[in-house]
Amino acid sequence: MKTFFAFACSAALALGAWVSPSIAADELKVGDDAPNFELVGSDGKNHKLEDYKGKQAVVIAWYPRAFTGGCTKECESFRDNGKAIREFDVAYFTASTDDAEKNKKFAESLKVDYPILSDPDGKLASALGIYNAEKKFANRVTFFIGKDGKILAIDKAVKTASHGTDVAAKLKELGVAKK
Repeated sequence: MKTFFAFACSAALALGAWVSPSIAADELKVGDDAPNFELVGSDGKNHKLEDYKGKQAVVIAWYPRAFTGGCTKECESFRDNGKAIREFDVAYFTASTDDAEKNKKFAESLKVDYPILSDPDGKLASALGIYNAEKKFANRVTFFIGKDGKILAIDKAVKTASHGTDVAAKLKELGVAKK
């Protein structure tokens, strides 16, 4: 039994050393600096955190895969509730690890009025601690980032059908300035 336990521990350590480079970074917490990013949006523009620092709050709502049920509902909710979100001084996006072309087609199919960001290598999702390396997608999590670049809130309990309304309510709760 001791030999088996020693073998199992050695195997687990060896496996952990082999797997660790692909595991996401530690999850960020409220108050942490948001990682800098530059991602291509479905609008064809590069969106950088530094473009918004000192100017606007930023919301990034991550979803696992374009053209799937829950992700479609979430993006439609953002579209349908965009007026309420735009009452605040905020740049808002949805994002996934799908490539830019797929997200562009997804955005067009839904007729969204905001950019969908693409992180095809999962680099930002990993830096945020939400990348599922096994399935190669970002988990459904929304980040609220203040004008100062610090994380104001993290929503891990996203309700896809009401997420646009929920984001507007959270912006109010966080005291994000209205336009």
